[in-house]
Amino acid sequence: MFESFNRMFPVWAILVAVFAVCLPTPLLSLAGLVQPLLMLIMFVMGVTLSREDFAGVFRDPRAVLLGLMLHYTVMPLAAFAIGWLLGLPPELMVGMILVGAVSSGTASNVMTWISGGNVALAVSLTIVSTLVSVVLTPLLVWLLVGQSVSVPVWAMLWSIARLVLLPILLGVAVHRFIGAYVERIEPMLASVAVAAILVIIGVVVAANVGQLATLGPIVAVAVLLHNGVGLAGGYWGGRLLGLDERKSRTLAFEVGMQNSALAVSLATQFFTPAAALPGALFSVWHNISGSLLAGYWKRRPITGISTTSTESS
Repeated sequence: MFESFNRMFPVWAILVAVFAVCLPTPLLSLAGLVQPLLMLIMFVMGVTLSREDFAGVFRDPRAVLLGLMLHYTVMPLAAFAIGWLLGLPPELMVGMILVGAVSSGTASNVMTWISGGNVALAVSLTIVSTLVSVVLTPLLVWLLVGQSVSVPVWAMLWSIARLVLLPILLGVAVHRFIGAYVERIEPMLASVAVAAILVIIGVVVAANVGQLATLGPIVAVAVLLHNGVGLAGGYWGGRLLGLDERKSRTLAFEVGMQNSALAVSLATQFFTPAAALPGALFSVWHNISGSLLAGYWKRRPITGISTTSTESS
């Protein structure tokens, strides 16, 4: 039941967004839950990780470093370029940069597994990109829009550490004691995270429903282009840098699928409601595009490469 619910996530995300547009009032009453829900998602992610997952960072440091470099160059620079080319207003430009500057999303690990990618590498990249986001996210926002927008760098540093780093570390500590039990209920934990993401999407879309008519189309174009550049840049960047097909598929998702819930939370906390709109739309679209791409690659299995336990676990 839980696995079926999780597989339908793109459908639920679209339905929640439509519901938020049609009946925003009930969801607006849940606005105070956005940050606690984000912390819950990060904790659930941490609970599903073990010390062996962290050890994966050292198994292939070259792939991890290349993925990290692509993630924090392709996505923020693409966000800036697309926003500039489309002439986005400052509040939407900030929202695009926030999406481009945050860590990779947890859904990227699921898409990697479906597509036949290297799951150990995906988990390692998600962990490392989340850890370094404590410094790189506010720094990139300041570098790219700090001249025209007041960016509260230190406040954002503390917010990311509190919303992301602490819940993940707490979850990993819990996994150490109940890891065997967690494996049996992992689909249920994933459903909890999916439900939390859906609430966040609904709240943010509801908060911006009045602006969707005027800002929605151009933001949708920007988000589709941004996500497409990330997926393509991750895959072809990996191939051009000498990584194999499995690792390049992994980089496609790790670069192109962002922790948009964090971008939404930061936009809501530090900027205007409109700045959260790119993150809200990205939350919906990157799960749809990721699912489609993973399904396409699933039908094209990688031959000539043996699958080890670290790649499929």
